[in-house]
Amino acid sequence: MSDGKIRTPQEVVGYWCETLTVKDWWQSTPELDARVREQFAVTHLALSREVTAEWQASPEARLAALIVLDQLPRNMYRASPMAFATDWIARREARLALEAGADKGVDYGRRHFFYMPFEHSEDIAEQDLSVQLFEAHGDEMYLDYAVRHRDVIAKYGRFPHRNGFLGRVSTQEEAAYLAEPGAGF
Repeated sequence: MSDGKIRTPQEVVGYWCETLTVKDWWQSTPELDARVREQFAVTHLALSREVTAEWQASPEARLAALIVLDQLPRNMYRASPMAFATDWIARREARLALEAGADKGVDYGRRHFFYMPFEHSEDIAEQDLSVQLFEAHGDEMYLDYAVRHRDVIAKYGRFPHRNGFLGRVSTQEEAAYLAEPGAGF
């Protein structure tokens, strides 16, 4: 159960970037999702209401805010509309962080979290921005994912793998895509 505590930016980055591994980020388990929910649901709710100055005070604090708003909900609320509920806030905070140059103020291996909110968008202009940011970042794996995300939005105008969670009806074309091995993200 949650202790009801709002975590600090340092606690968020420490957990996400130092306690967890890269594998944990991309291949979660139900147990990890439950631990993330127990530790960070209160913090996520607080930031959904207001991103206070503490979360914008430094590049690392901005990184923490983006992790809370963009990454953690995908674990905490997997297979639920809540997984995407704060995406718009994450994109707003990512734009502010980029304007402040915060992405360049963190370790290279953490910068991609500043760009991922745009990769998670169902807006093609934000997808194009994501690809631009990842091209400049220079990591081929992350660029490949950004291009693949953009291609799905360019083709379908949305992420078909979210349809069931968001109560949307899949088109025949989307259903065929979803039936392919490895479809979705």
